[in-house]
Amino acid sequence: MITLTDSAAAKVQELIQAEGEPSLALRVAVKPGGCSGFQYEMYFDGDVASDDNLATYGDVKVLVDPASAQLLAGATLDYKNGLQDAGFHITNPNASRSCGCGQSFS
Repeated sequence: MITLTDSAAAKVQELIQAEGEPSLALRVAVKPGGCSGFQYEMYFDGDVASDDNLATYGDVKVLVDPASAQLLAGATLDYKNGLQDAGFHITNPNASRSCGCGQSFS
């Protein structure tokens, strides 16, 4: 299961509040694609499947499907707000290599 840093959880909470749907959860998934084989996908989801992995960070709920959970075990989602590397970033110890743009991995 992926772990959220405090800054990532705060930013996700801010974005959920902007959506006006406090029941939404952040879904993090791994899908085939990208130039290295797999790519990350993150979006807000109101549907929880019976086999989803659920973690809570303060008021933020995070959902991960079972197949993605295997590829995200030990991963961390961080958020940085600065001139360099601003935005969300996933550090994944299961990724043996990533593409130059940082959007996909294998």
